[in-house]
Amino acid sequence: MFYLAGIILTFFLAVLLFTKTGKSEADLILAVWLTAIGVHLCFFYLTFSDQFLSFPFLLGFNFPLPLLHGPFLFLYTSALTNQQIPAKYKAAHFIPFVLLYGLFLPFILLPEERKIQVFKNEGLGYEVEMLVMISSIMISGVIYVGLSLWRLNEHKKTIQDQFSSAEKINLAWLRYLIYGIGLIWLFVLFAEYVMIFNTVVVFVFFLGYFGIKQVGIFSQGYPTPDSFLPATALAASATSSTGEPVSGQSNKPAAPKYQRSGLSDEAAAKLHSSLGEIMEKEKLYTNLELTLTELAKALDVHPHYLSQAITTFEG
Repeated sequence: MFYLAGIILTFFLAVLLFTKTGKSEADLILAVWLTAIGVHLCFFYLTFSDQFLSFPFLLGFNFPLPLLHGPFLFLYTSALTNQQIPAKYKAAHFIPFVLLYGLFLPFILLPEERKIQVFKNEGLGYEVEMLVMISSIMISGVIYVGLSLWRLNEHKKTIQDQFSSAEKINLAWLRYLIYGIGLIWLFVLFAEYVMIFNTVVVFVFFLGYFGIKQVGIFSQGYPTPDSFLPATALAASATSSTGEPVSGQSNKPAAPKYQRSGLSDEAAAKLHSSLGEIMEKEKLYTNLELTLTELAKALDVHPHYLSQAITTFEG
């Protein structure tokens, strides 16, 4: 009943996400991933309940399924953290899954009686293929858990630079989810199949709850190319009403990482002064979720220039 409940919940959550209005890319990836998890759980249920031999034509189709979960974890993490991956590279992550199907194709095409015989003898005659499968699953688990944690750390650095309050978007729950995937692969290593799928069902509850509850990441969005303000335009704004450059406000040089910026010291000083004025006048500091992008929009400048002015004059 526990596994049946997990299977039903998995497909229910997938349908919920597929039919969601205004679903994001992360929602779509999660929906497809949950469908794959549901199919995988169905195969395990047939094995666990000794019903697999009633459907011998299905034997072998479940072998490559573990190679789906690492790529889906990585793609889901990337989508949630707004780190885009070109479509052709997304597809490349599933090449090992396809290749493993090709490896087991001779077994899948065997007569049903022969497949049952091999299954009862724990893969007799297919030892090399089984070794390749187990090795691939373990390597995939290590690589994709590592890549997903790397993506999450990149996200953490970004939100610290972009957002004044990051509690709602720090995705701490996703870190625990990645650790959960790592735990599942640890059980795979020690061949604790019951523990593997017990953990998977709990994982589905966790993933479904937080995946649906999760608010949109970077709802304000990153600046688009058409929002870039030319350096000449910004420099022009750093002049007095008589057309003379504003000077004498600060002699601080630009920080090293901004040495190649198109923003002059005078323009940065002017921008820093405008920042103080708008903060005081409009009390933008009362917005606990104020982002660098929002603040730059209020000043009608590019976030990179605003970041330079803040770093240069505020340290």
